[in-house]
Amino acid sequence: MENETQKVVIIDDEPTTLLLLESAVESLAKVVTVSQSVQAFECVKLHCPDLVVLDISMPEMSGFEVCKQIKACPDTASIPVIFVTSHSDIENERIALSLGAIDFISKPVDMNLCRMRVSNHLTIQSQKSMLSTINTELEAEKKHLAITLRSIADGVISINAAGDVTFINPVAQRLTGYSEKEAIGKPIDAVMNLRDASSNESLLNPALYALEILRPVAMSYNATLVSRQNKIFRVEDSASPIIDDEGRLLGAVMVFQDVSEAVEMAVKMTHMTNHDQLTGLPNRVLLHDRIVQAVSRCFTSKQSVALLLIDIDNFKYLNDSLGHQIGDFVISNIAKRLNKVVGQGGTLARVGGDEFACLLSDVGSGFSADSIAMACLQAGREPIEINGKPHRLSLSIGISLYPQDAVNAEEMMRHADSAMYRSKSLGKDTFSFFSKDLQHAMHHRVEMEIKLRHAIENNALAVFLQPKYDFDNKKVQGAESLVRMYDESGEVIGPDEFIPLAEETGLIHQLGKQVLQKSCEFVASCNEHGQPFKIAVNVAAKQLANPGFAKEVEQIIKKAGIDASSIELEVTESALMHDFEQTRDILIELTSLGVTIALDDFGTGYSSLSYLRQFPLNVLKIDRSFVIDMDTEQQAHDIVTAIVHLALSLELKIVAEGIETQSHFNGLKALGCHLGQGYFMCRPMPMNDFFTKFIDDIDVA
Repeated sequence: MENETQKVVIIDDEPTTLLLLESAVESLAKVVTVSQSVQAFECVKLHCPDLVVLDISMPEMSGFEVCKQIKACPDTASIPVIFVTSHSDIENERIALSLGAIDFISKPVDMNLCRMRVSNHLTIQSQKSMLSTINTELEAEKKHLAITLRSIADGVISINAAGDVTFINPVAQRLTGYSEKEAIGKPIDAVMNLRDASSNESLLNPALYALEILRPVAMSYNATLVSRQNKIFRVEDSASPIIDDEGRLLGAVMVFQDVSEAVEMAVKMTHMTNHDQLTGLPNRVLLHDRIVQAVSRCFTSKQSVALLLIDIDNFKYLNDSLGHQIGDFVISNIAKRLNKVVGQGGTLARVGGDEFACLLSDVGSGFSADSIAMACLQAGREPIEINGKPHRLSLSIGISLYPQDAVNAEEMMRHADSAMYRSKSLGKDTFSFFSKDLQHAMHHRVEMEIKLRHAIENNALAVFLQPKYDFDNKKVQGAESLVRMYDESGEVIGPDEFIPLAEETGLIHQLGKQVLQKSCEFVASCNEHGQPFKIAVNVAAKQLANPGFAKEVEQIIKKAGIDASSIELEVTESALMHDFEQTRDILIELTSLGVTIALDDFGTGYSSLSYLRQFPLNVLKIDRSFVIDMDTEQQAHDIVTAIVHLALSLELKIVAEGIETQSHFNGLKALGCHLGQGYFMCRPMPMNDFFTKFIDDIDVA
């Protein structure tokens, strides 16, 4: 038990170690620290602590010499000493024990273990003090002592100088299986069967050891007590010799307690730390440890190690639509299937929400990474019955091999992750090996992300403008903003290279904001020159998913000092369907500002007529894929015709993009399109060039 008056003296010449030890012990007792070994004994003598924590290796005077001083002085001889040492050889332990050491703390210092050891020995000291007091009053208070010992929650056994049991309390009787009548007079070893929990070897009873060395001792670490009925208890205890006032050795007393539940809880906690609670599979922590071990074994086994990263396709949609309880059911179901496939030949772990990893440590000797991957894919395809209905799922798998394409565990995880995303991009329900091409693509992606972040941070994104022409008078009636980047050599980087990356990394919000700002500033410049102008700006789905997007647009327009009607926001069909209600609310909020809304790439997505009525749309854009083929494919021409008629019936303005020939221009004009854009009229150009060229309207040749 802890005692606020207890005191510990810590002696160590290393400031760092001294600080660590003090931090570990200060919550248990009052701490006095000594950094110079030559002053150690005087400090111990002055404070008479309950415990001394003593470093062995010190420059002026070794810990052994200090210990000799402490044990040679009658006033300090009984103070227990724990040695702190980086040595682990038997000779040092023998010397330390022969000098009176009761325990060891190893360097580097484990604070939790240090605290536990000191706490145990402080508990021993408290109990020793209590027993000493009782012994001095034994004759006068024998009855009271017997009641106290029988009432204590710990087991208590006392022996005489010959090692035979003289007292055993009820707790000790329960744990040993011997009644008081059966135990009294028997050798302590016959009553207490102590064994090592790991090796099952017999352990020396601490009470006998206390008789031998005439000082308090603690039980060996990892001790178990096997009862007379063969019940096993994990126990912790201490023993002290019983010496009367004349210095005669009367025997020893042992105090011990059953810590089986605490040990069992520690084992459970360790399991929980290393395993996934839902599936019971190893988690990322344990998987990493096993990958490291497998990689280290490769040096001698000459086998390859394979890591498969397995992701459930479209799991988020299923989890969000059917609920997390169903999601957990699916995860557990897939885990059982994959575990059956992997079997005893590998390690299956759950490393994320819907991600698993399979470690194959002996690829090339009976296990093939691709065959396991194929079996996993097949297992994932089997329908899962949910609420009486079969649901079909699929998996995407990425494979990394050591030492073929990775140098350590961390790189294996990264490469498997990259390969898994390649499987996703290939259409899912497949597996991909990490390759040099993928590595090159990954490096290119990293470089592109760095360039993109740099461009955004330095406001260096370039905005090109592509004019929109009126089919009737062939004059420029506005433009579309198109974002570009420049590389180190000044070459233009197209949006296809960085827009998907911006959406994936979340940079699309900052990118879109900068493009809108630059577009509004351009409109303001046109207004200053007496040239009213309207610009269309593309909006990504993730931007619309931001509830504060409309407020952000309003602030940018107000800061530029332009009329909101000068800005048109182009949204795609897929962006509209991301969150129907929220998207509609945001679009209504935007139109209330005066901004017009254009539906971009119409016909390539859901193409549902219902949202054309429910969303506040002003403009319908015909996708270039239909325009390009309208002269050569009747179906494309019919689609364009249908879109135009639909837009006209809904009183929407029509903009055709991708016009590359005079025939395209004439055909779209004949159908009744209002505006058009494309390479036939003008390619996108930097804002400055556009301003110079189109300060006045231009006729199309």
